Amino acid sequence: MTFKDTKKLSELLPFWKSLNEAEKNEVAEHSELKIYKKGEKIHNGSGDCIGVIAVKSGRLRVYMLSEDGKEVTLFRLVNKDICLLSASCVINNISFDIHVDAECSTEVYIISVATYDRIAKENPQVMSFMTDIISLRFSEAMWVMEQILFMKLDKRLAMFLLNQANLENSDTITLTHEQIAGHMGSAREVISRMLKYFSNEGILKVSRKGIKILDKEKLGNRGDGP
Repeated sequence: MTFKDTKKLSELLPFWKSLNEAEKNEVAEHSELKIYKKGEKIHNGSGDCIGVIAVKSGRLRVYMLSEDGKEVTLFRLVNKDICLLSASCVINNISFDIHVDAECSTEVYIISVATYDRIAKENPQVMSFMTDIISLRFSEAMWVMEQILFMKLDKRLAMFLLNQANLENSDTITLTHEQIAGHMGSAREVISRMLKYFSNEGILKVSRKGIKILDKEKLGNRGDGP
């Protein structure tokens, strides 16, 4: 672990300043920088306890996968985000079967499960951080479940497209209809019909190059509607 890596860890981990020198050295020594290609799997369900993930650059997708292969995105992780659910073996009384993939070329630091668990048990601020971040992620997951159960698809799709445009920093979204369906826990045919409806309304244009948002205000009104 180089000085550069240690400095980066100090920027990525909110609890770093609460660590004593021995704990800082231990975290640095038992952290590994890994690079994942677009589409590469990082975490493969509850049986895969790889450690605490700290995103240095890129973007991760955290999602659930049903027995019949249906997916739904719970949240995304970007620069400086932390994922503790990938270290589920140290979280008592929680069985949360999630998968984590890289949505683009992504660099992450992975902190050893044993190291994080030991320090969290001895350092109240690290334990408090763990509780807060798990609560945040579960709140995000519950929000997705509420959307699926109670929100109309056109509103959900509008919100998703606006969020994706923001993530890609472009009005043209490069995801396929099947990928969007996977994010939303829907079927490709249903998403295609809704995109065609939005296209007929002049809200967006669908082509082989992607989905271009033509009227963000109108799309936003869909997302804000009942």
